[in-house]
Amino acid sequence: MMMMTMEGKMDKAVLDDIIRRLLEGKGGKQVQLSEGEIRLLCVNARQIFLSQPILLEIKAPIRICGDIHGQYQDLLRLFEYGGYPPAASYLFLGDYVDRGRQSLETICLLLAYKIRYPDKIYLLRGNHEDAKINRIYGFYDECKRRFNVRLWKIFTDCFNCMPVAALIDEKILCMHGGLSPELEHLGQIKEIQRPTEIPDSGLLCDLLWSDPDARVKGWASSDRGVSCTFGPDKVAEFLDKNDLDLICRGHQVVEDGYEFFSKRRLVTIFSAPNYGGEFDNAGALLSVDESLVCSFEILKPILPASSSKLTLKKMFVQVYSYGLLRETLCSSVGNLTVPEIARSATETSTPGSFSPP
Repeated sequence: MMMMTMEGKMDKAVLDDIIRRLLEGKGGKQVQLSEGEIRLLCVNARQIFLSQPILLEIKAPIRICGDIHGQYQDLLRLFEYGGYPPAASYLFLGDYVDRGRQSLETICLLLAYKIRYPDKIYLLRGNHEDAKINRIYGFYDECKRRFNVRLWKIFTDCFNCMPVAALIDEKILCMHGGLSPELEHLGQIKEIQRPTEIPDSGLLCDLLWSDPDARVKGWASSDRGVSCTFGPDKVAEFLDKNDLDLICRGHQVVEDGYEFFSKRRLVTIFSAPNYGGEFDNAGALLSVDESLVCSFEILKPILPASSSKLTLKKMFVQVYSYGLLRETLCSSVGNLTVPEIARSATETSTPGSFSPP
């Protein structure tokens, strides 16, 4: 029986039970949650989103994850690597639903964690947390098939209240998409009112849709047909003007799970390995410690069951720390699954603050 506290919040025991059932959903099997439970997750998460700023101000240490896109088993792997809340704090950059087979499990676990530990997990809005988009790319159909359209509309109400950007220790700016020609200072983000749909143009649209492009100087139209692209000059200009060190964003599939841009002053994080079963990309988890030292953990695609165990003699894992990209050789690793060996070393030997070149 669903229980609510006098304050209208979900009972912790109920939340813990929902989280427990969701975490047991390994191997691709559907997790059985009731429509009532999911509705309450959406309603309670919506209230928390509105109680927190649209531009979150977060303290390190924090782990940053990019797009998940309904790849629930990979989300569980990310938590296995980085630790489960509340032992570890997380910032997700959006795009939780669509394309993957388990969007409902993915978003329900994240919302449950958000309600249970509101200051340990932060969920930014991606361009797929939008009714116009997820009506087409899978989430609507999954809600309709497993429950009904009414539930999809409840999710839409929740998505319309999510924050759209985060600032880590006043130095690392995070969003799903990228910069906007309308964005001069961070105060403009704070002025965006919620709840809101994502418009077809303008600042909010760009924050969730724009892309960096090394071929561009200044601003250019996007091949997506929405928003724009921006060159490395615009990254440097914006960061210098606002006394920031780094932009961290998602929105694009990148081969290694992360990719640098503009002399490593912008990084794209993508956390859905073997994206949609169509790409041979890795996924990545970015860890930022108390001193703003950054390192990556790499999530390699899961191999078919017939070849999921390998004996690997050598594997290179890339580490980013203090603006330096290094290769750490992991040798003589035997009889481990790819996820177990694809973890990066974290640079902790040199104290100080993060300073991209």
